[in-house]
Amino acid sequence: MRAYGALERLPDHECRRLMRLVSFGRIVYTRRALPAVDVVNFALDGDDIVIRTDVGGKLAAATRMAVVAFEVDDIDAVRHCGWSVTAVGHSREVTDPREAARLREIGLRPWAPGDREHFIKITPGILNGRWLTVHS
Repeated sequence: MRAYGALERLPDHECRRLMRLVSFGRIVYTRRALPAVDVVNFALDGDDIVIRTDVGGKLAAATRMAVVAFEVDDIDAVRHCGWSVTAVGHSREVTDPREAARLREIGLRPWAPGDREHFIKITPGILNGRWLTVHS
């Protein structure tokens, strides 16, 4: 018998739970009127996605008050199963010094070298999660 995959839509609470299991994702935004995708590490602050970057970088400039997408996943390429969660929402730079100080304490450490003391928050308006399972 041949194996096939089934996609199961995930409820919002399961999407948020799965997002807490991984430490990196992909942010999709517009740069110079074209789609751009960057791999970033992140943390969750409540329901908001937090990215730590440099204040003068392309990512910080392109995501100010923009609508962005953020995707995380965990895929088993051998067994052909896993999950994917996409969040779409408005991003904003964190400008309040007290909020920035609090975010420094949530455990989000930059992977990229250099000064990464600028925070971007994404508030998801849409969460879309899928679980792929293999059936025989």
